[in-house]
Amino acid sequence: MQELGVNYLNKYTQLIEMCLVTPLECSIPSHEHDRCDHFKRCIYITCARAISWRVRISLPEDFGFCTLLGISVKTDSLMKTMGCLALSLHPTAILGLLFFFASLRSGEAHCRASDDVCEFWLRVEHRLPMMRGREAVYAQGGQLYMWDDVTASQPINASEIITADGWENARLVIAVNGSIPGPPIEVWENQNVVVHVTNLMSSEGLTIHWHGLPQEGTPWMDGVPFVTQCPIEPQQTFTYRFKAYPSGTYWYHSHLGSQLPMGVVGAFIIRSQQDAPLPEHIIMLQEWNHNSDANLIIAQMMFGAFHDRKKLIPSKSIEGTHFSMFPFHSGLINGRGRYYHMNGSHTGTPLTTYSVTRGQTYRFRMIGSGSLYPFRVSVDGHPMTIIATDGYDIVPTVVDAVIINPGERYDFLILADNTPGRYWIRAQTLEINVLYHIAQAILEYTGAPGPGGEAFSSAKTCSPQDRCQVLNCPFLHYPVSYNSDCLKITDLKAKVKYEVPGEDPNEEVKDIFLNFAFPGTTWTPGSVNGRAYKHPPVSSLTQPKEIDAASCDPKYCGEDKICACPYTITLEHNKVYQFILTNMGIGRGWAHPIHMHGHTYTVVKIGYPFYDPVTAQVGADSPDINCGGKTTNFCNEAIWANTSWGGNSVPGLTFNSPPRKDTVIVPSGGYVVIRIRADNPGAWFMHCHIELHSVDGMALVLNESYPLQTAPPVGFPTCGDFLYQKKEYSWPNNDLNKKANRDDHGISWRYFWIVVACLLFLVMLEWLIIAVTCSKARRATARESQSQSIALQPHHNPAYNGK
Repeated sequence: MQELGVNYLNKYTQLIEMCLVTPLECSIPSHEHDRCDHFKRCIYITCARAISWRVRISLPEDFGFCTLLGISVKTDSLMKTMGCLALSLHPTAILGLLFFFASLRSGEAHCRASDDVCEFWLRVEHRLPMMRGREAVYAQGGQLYMWDDVTASQPINASEIITADGWENARLVIAVNGSIPGPPIEVWENQNVVVHVTNLMSSEGLTIHWHGLPQEGTPWMDGVPFVTQCPIEPQQTFTYRFKAYPSGTYWYHSHLGSQLPMGVVGAFIIRSQQDAPLPEHIIMLQEWNHNSDANLIIAQMMFGAFHDRKKLIPSKSIEGTHFSMFPFHSGLINGRGRYYHMNGSHTGTPLTTYSVTRGQTYRFRMIGSGSLYPFRVSVDGHPMTIIATDGYDIVPTVVDAVIINPGERYDFLILADNTPGRYWIRAQTLEINVLYHIAQAILEYTGAPGPGGEAFSSAKTCSPQDRCQVLNCPFLHYPVSYNSDCLKITDLKAKVKYEVPGEDPNEEVKDIFLNFAFPGTTWTPGSVNGRAYKHPPVSSLTQPKEIDAASCDPKYCGEDKICACPYTITLEHNKVYQFILTNMGIGRGWAHPIHMHGHTYTVVKIGYPFYDPVTAQVGADSPDINCGGKTTNFCNEAIWANTSWGGNSVPGLTFNSPPRKDTVIVPSGGYVVIRIRADNPGAWFMHCHIELHSVDGMALVLNESYPLQTAPPVGFPTCGDFLYQKKEYSWPNNDLNKKANRDDHGISWRYFWIVVACLLFLVMLEWLIIAVTCSKARRATARESQSQSIALQPHHNPAYNGK
């Protein structure tokens, strides 16, 4: 999907030239009787798109140029009015009108640096891929065609069609503003961001998490269901409001259940005035399964996965660890990929293409928006200069490839100095004994020969004489046969020197051990220290007094026990904490990318297990950690093996400008040491960013600086259980601790007798009114009878006597 508005003036100039100067480029037929109609529709679409951001209706695909802005048409009275107004104006007036609305909307689609508030609208709804309106499409040779175009003679515009990997059987997806991924949101540092999220799904709740943003002062906007807010229910709208800080590459995604791998993702870019003015591209990378939705895959992980009476076996990684049960069908870059059959043929879906000009340097913002697999990413014929990770700049580091895990971000530079042509951008999983588990995009030079199409480049051949440099391996080294060297995250240096929390030897540093694993015997859920996280029925941050504090009872949770509870750790304000993230004991076997909300932490050390020096297969756990355990090896209460270690006394800690991250991979059998200063009051979720693991319970909450946590905005939604119990009711305006004596229908006897007394009073009053009315009627009747009697008597008028 196109990025939202990069240069509105130039884009609208192009649109106007197409519509007014050379209308044939608008696909207007040459025969005269259709020219006027098409011209009017062209003008209408242009005007409507100028004043409506990404709200979709079905449009003729022959107006493909009108999708240049990535903005869509809203068919309300305002749009129709503006369209009709445009038709009645002179071309010069139309030109001015378009420029006016371009400048008006540019602050919403792509904020100007001078704007104080940036406001956006996101609509989340179910969609079907490979559909154009209500009609199916199919892919062939990198183009899309309507289902009934059996000769593949009329390719259609693919810009507003969700293609995924081109699989044509129906598969439910969740789109944001009609696309996968959702529209990128680009703002400037310190601007106030307002995002209205409307849930148009019919049967699912929703929240949106702003991944990597610390949400300082706005912890209730972090977007975690039952931690910082209640879910946004179907047909509801929730407004997120927060400050865009700090600058860097971030992203947004659903945080409810397993919706992320169904498509609810999008880039969130915060620019700095100090950023180098380089042309940019965004890469959103994820795996795809075109048969099963994520809920089914989670159920298969929990209850067993079979297909055609065969048990599905998970794949393995290079170092011998496992991947969970999310069968890989294809990889997507910006929502586009191809499904490869075993014979090497594929679906022929159009791929994402990045245009470059020879001699120019480009910044790529790469986001690991997947839910399970790490990808090794490289660009044929072009070294990558890594300049930032998880939003923070590092000293530029040149590599041949980088491994990105779910939740991570890496910014890199590419110098377009090769022969003009088309080059593959490759992203391959770390699986072994599989074929075509890749995602692909195309780097296309301006002036590349041919009208556009496939790339035919080759990846670098790693050899003993020319070894490949790979950043961020989830293991210490590659097998010897790979001829590749691993650079650890701790090999990177922050570009700007800063004070590492607790590096002052006089300041206390508290160690906290957290084991992310699947320990247990008969029950082996994803857990942290043997506690599988179970969400409370309320929002922890905004309804803290309604959480059962004793739910993680030591009677059920402990060194040799596995339990399910809302696991929470309390952090004191302004204290330095050193988290030792382990992946050890009987529940190891998977690498885990651990993400912390509310903070960017300092990575000061990585410890590895033993590996075979030739095959790199993982061996025994790191000897630095004592997993404890009286009768088991759950590693629920780990400590340093050397009791003299702790705080700043741990050997190998890096204080010389170590990198800062919010998501880091913890190797199986190893550990990672990170540090934070607890200076951001809130309830912060910390979890494995493999969706299956997190949903299964591999998470906890950091209850930070509780006395300093502020109340949420007035009217902030609440949620919770409704337990219908006899004589246990509270009315909204009464003291919650007072229980009224009510019957089974919730009616107090006191109120019952008050109502009865009122009714009796009304009855008596009505009888009194009737009695008075009847008395008055009888008196009136008596007077009327008397009057009639007098009227019948002879008159004593003398005149009558004279006759």
